[in-house]
Amino acid sequence: MALIKKEVVDQIIQQADIVEVVGDFVDLKKKGQNMWACCPFHHEKSPSFSVAPKKGIYKCFGCGKAGNSVQFIMDVEGTSYVEALRYLAKKYSIDIEEDQSPAAVQAQNERDSLYILSDFAKKYFVNALHKNDEGQSIGMPYFKQRGLSAATIQKFELGYSLDSWDDFTKAALEKGYQLKYLEETGLTIVKQEESKQYDRFRGRVMFPIHNVSGRTIGFGARTLKSNDKKSPKYVNSPESRIYHKSDVLYGMFQAKQAIRQEDECFLVEGYLDVLSLHQGGIENVVASSGTSLTENQIKLIGRYTKNITVLYDGDPAGIKASLRGIDLILEGGLNVNVVLFPDGDDPDSYIRKVGDTAFREYLKAHSQDFISFKSELFAKEAKDNPVKKAEAIREMVVSIAKIPDAIKRSVFLKQCSIQFGIDEQVLISEYNKIHLSEQKASRNQPPQPTSYGSSFDEMAAEAEAAAAAEAAMYEEEDQQEADQTSVLKLREREVIRWVLNYADKEVDEGLTASQFILSELEDIEFRTPIYKRLFEMCKLKLEQGFVPSASEFMQHEDKEIRHEVIDLVSEKYEISDGWATHEIFVPHESDLIVYGTEREVLRLKWRNVQLMIKNHMNELPNIHNDQELDKCLRTIKTLKELEKQIADMLGIVVS
Repeated sequence: MALIKKEVVDQIIQQADIVEVVGDFVDLKKKGQNMWACCPFHHEKSPSFSVAPKKGIYKCFGCGKAGNSVQFIMDVEGTSYVEALRYLAKKYSIDIEEDQSPAAVQAQNERDSLYILSDFAKKYFVNALHKNDEGQSIGMPYFKQRGLSAATIQKFELGYSLDSWDDFTKAALEKGYQLKYLEETGLTIVKQEESKQYDRFRGRVMFPIHNVSGRTIGFGARTLKSNDKKSPKYVNSPESRIYHKSDVLYGMFQAKQAIRQEDECFLVEGYLDVLSLHQGGIENVVASSGTSLTENQIKLIGRYTKNITVLYDGDPAGIKASLRGIDLILEGGLNVNVVLFPDGDDPDSYIRKVGDTAFREYLKAHSQDFISFKSELFAKEAKDNPVKKAEAIREMVVSIAKIPDAIKRSVFLKQCSIQFGIDEQVLISEYNKIHLSEQKASRNQPPQPTSYGSSFDEMAAEAEAAAAAEAAMYEEEDQQEADQTSVLKLREREVIRWVLNYADKEVDEGLTASQFILSELEDIEFRTPIYKRLFEMCKLKLEQGFVPSASEFMQHEDKEIRHEVIDLVSEKYEISDGWATHEIFVPHESDLIVYGTEREVLRLKWRNVQLMIKNHMNELPNIHNDQELDKCLRTIKTLKELEKQIADMLGIVVS
């Protein structure tokens, strides 16, 4: 595995300007000391996404996403930590030297060779389309006939492969590319027994396939020979080390920003559907390229939005074939809508027929949730046939069972019962059967016969009643415990927040806020795991003679530490410039270091004393020894006196 040297990582993080990095993806506006925008990770109308230049971090106060420049690239591009570092290193022209084993170096070099070769092929096909007579007379007219503009052709890097036996292969070999990589990428077909090699994509228009970072990883190619019945219309690159078709969606690189902004992804079938819609201003569109939708493709869409609208042509056979893929989307927790076009039309032909505006209006008018769409489709097919109707209902419940959200399931079950004219309770019972069967299958436990003679519905009802009774038994106790825990957690959080934000601020001559807080709370045991860890880390820093640094903790290897520290140093609100204009002074907490530091220490001590009192009070009923009872009562009295002393210092009245 490749490891980027720590000094290089530090250089990348130090040099990566958070405003520049985020600004490549989001339109930032200055407000106060920070920059603000609508969040790129969730749909919102009012900006809650903040970038703090001085701290080098971003934080969305809506969805909670937060981090530094590296984390932003990981979130926005869906990449790994190392890939994000490479992205930033390239942006800031920083050379990366990675510590690798010889095998890892070899593997990386081979992958890089495949990427470089694919990029060469893309440029070769683009050049053939624009500068070769054959490309100009055969390839370009096809794209023009399909209504594609020069800008769209350029944006998606469309090309043409000459109708020659091995023109591309020869050109690649002459440039020094190895035959083994030409064969692995599928650009060249090698017949070892005949000692022959030839171009896979001959006489075809070329659609480069990109990964989410924009690198060319494969190709789709369409023949222009209508009289050749033996040759398939479309040929795609085979699987390779850089191209796995189950992980890729055509157009995702060009669409990902629009998908975030619109909080919706249109899913179509073919390359030309993507190109025509994109050209018509609907840029949040991707294609499965004629393959069945996979779990990884759904996860890829889920990085950018939870809302998918599938655009179907009017072919009933095609719709039925793709329904299982929609079930996968539901299982992934995404919301699915469907738009069905008139018979004989697909998204590409329909937008060219009616124009951009009418197409958008059609989408709005005909979009419906998938469950409603499927139930209507199945209800029409079943009509008055009882057997088909029963099968259709069972199919509907199978789809609804895929939905992880219980409220959505309930709504759709009710809707389905109305559509098919069947008692809702019957559908619920069928769902329970499916759910129980899946649970048992997941545990590899076959269904066990029962000797009680109860029906499935009765057994399910008894199980639900037992679960409800058990939940009710602990509800009140759990709530009381949760309330006290949450208050203490808040106080511990505030103490750590003051340490990290004002570590080097003096509360007295030669005494910093971090030194004061950590010394005052030396005997306090933090109960919230994350704040206990941070408290110990800050204490260790001081013992080593260093000031606890929030910026250092923001680079910590533990994601939970990084995220929590960024959350602690992020400020949601800023004082308006208008106050200063009118000469109205509003103090910031940083202007009240002494007061604030002492107050947070006292608040945490007070809550800890209260918890100790409660714990001792709870022990009283279990003490049966007079001496032990007297000792416990004296301890409670002492703690009560301490509670009152701290409360007086805080200005709080206790009974």
